[in-house]
Amino acid sequence: MSDSDSQQIPLRSFRNNPSDFLSEALGGFIASHPDAEWHDSGFIGRASAVSTEGGDPAVSVISGGGSGHEPMHAGFIGAGMLAAVCPGLLFTSPNAVQIAEATRWADQGAGVVHVVKNYTGDVMNFTVARQALGDTETRAVLVDDDVATDLAGTDSTDSTDSTDSTDSTDTSDGPGRRGTGATILVEKVTGAAAQRGDSIDRVADIGQWVADSSRSMAVALAPGHLPTSGRDTFDLPEGKMEVGVGIHGERGVDRVDVETADKVVARLLEGISSALSLDDGSEVVCLVNGLGGTTPLELSLLFGSVLRQLADRGVSVRRAMVGTYTTSVNMAGVSLTLTSVGDAMDELVELLDAPTDAPGWPRVLGGHGAPLVYAPAATSFDDDLPASGKENRWLSDFVGRVQGATDDLTELDRLAGDGDFGQNMDAAFGGVSLPLQGSDADVLGALGHRLLIRAGGTSGAVLGTLFRELGTAMGEADSPAAGLASGLEAAHRAITELGGARQGDNTLIDALIPAAEAAADVRDSAANFSDVLQACYSAAAEGAEGTREMVAKKGRASYLGAASQGVVDPGAILVSWIFGGSGKVSDFTGVATGD
Repeated sequence: MSDSDSQQIPLRSFRNNPSDFLSEALGGFIASHPDAEWHDSGFIGRASAVSTEGGDPAVSVISGGGSGHEPMHAGFIGAGMLAAVCPGLLFTSPNAVQIAEATRWADQGAGVVHVVKNYTGDVMNFTVARQALGDTETRAVLVDDDVATDLAGTDSTDSTDSTDSTDSTDTSDGPGRRGTGATILVEKVTGAAAQRGDSIDRVADIGQWVADSSRSMAVALAPGHLPTSGRDTFDLPEGKMEVGVGIHGERGVDRVDVETADKVVARLLEGISSALSLDDGSEVVCLVNGLGGTTPLELSLLFGSVLRQLADRGVSVRRAMVGTYTTSVNMAGVSLTLTSVGDAMDELVELLDAPTDAPGWPRVLGGHGAPLVYAPAATSFDDDLPASGKENRWLSDFVGRVQGATDDLTELDRLAGDGDFGQNMDAAFGGVSLPLQGSDADVLGALGHRLLIRAGGTSGAVLGTLFRELGTAMGEADSPAAGLASGLEAAHRAITELGGARQGDNTLIDALIPAAEAAADVRDSAANFSDVLQACYSAAAEGAEGTREMVAKKGRASYLGAASQGVVDPGAILVSWIFGGSGKVSDFTGVATGD
């Protein structure tokens, strides 16, 4: 790609010269790996000896494939796993010369086992390499776990750009199922068997046994993009997901509307369970694998759903891995792999639990030492709102305003801070049933308690303090107006002491102080409480509007410096809504939001 071409494509990857990307990246990887050395014939080998637990020369296990699947394969080099790895270019198989040189180097006299993913380029080049190695005893394990290629004919050739590699040919005449997530399980068991001293035939048989007993399937919510070209691996409209994607950036075998996590898991399990003939009483090893752009929290959520749905089928999980192990560069997707070996599960577990120095393998697998049981990590609080008394109209109106604007508050906070304000307010107020009942003091105190224990973050602590102080003052005052005035003043002092924010710092204090001053002006007048609220709203709204041109000095927006200017502080807007207003963020932003 020319420099002019690269300048026209928005970059979403770190790189220097695209042609140097792989060599520079591999150099950094090797520098960080305690047991890896680069060989200029094109492979990474262990720096330490490949030996059995007893110190004898061991069968060496090597693998390889196109780069872009990290930490597979290079992250699994180490004692108890791989002896060497042959990295190809991005999504391109290594060549036969690389593989042959790595095999000769790795042979300790006990032979070499090749773990090969079922892609045409990988299979061809590993085969050619073995044919050229008459002086080295070799065996091959073929991994072909992807059931998506059973659902629709998919060409399992290597993909090197953003082309659609899906066709409609009959898989009976094609290359068969692709090798995907199960590859790392095969690499682990073969490496463990080799380290305990098994023969080359036994190591290969164990690897093939696990490969044949494993099935996988993947979905993606967004494509990956190649660091070398800056291009997406396929195009995916917003609101759609690809079912049955491959790890070389291939499109899926079906495109559907985005579904809930539970429905995604059910879709994956349908194909996998059928292929493995899982039934009540089956045991499995489970791998929930991120494709490079999926967060650990999402993967954990999906794993919880897998456990629940397998339990509903009577299937138990003996060992589990949840993380990013076999990627498609940075694809926002997940693959699910299940391995079922029937009565031989104890041996499989023993091999998976065997120690390894490979940095990409987890130190402890799920299920080791305790059975896997799923339950949502729900938090229980004593935060009930008053359930008796007359309707509290003004506080019900406030909560209703917040409930209707949480998305818009989040978007506003995204522009000025870290984008969590509306979500925190939804955590505090989203489940509140309206109208509220009870005295001002009781309701304010209960709302303050909810904010303190549910909202979290700065907003929870600050607004919880505000409502707590208001509730205390309203309970002690002779009149609502007097309680509001003294409560606002007390809240101002408490919040300033809590976080140090002052007027002009672009925080909710800029709405709170004007409201407190307005309440103090009318506290001893004969005005109706509704008139007091209106006076407070007018002052607070004006104060909130004034934050538009301020530079934040407190809170997470302060990290943005002048970039926070031009956005009204969402906390200041919410303070104004305590007293009145429409509940529409657009009143302050001048831009229509929501419905």
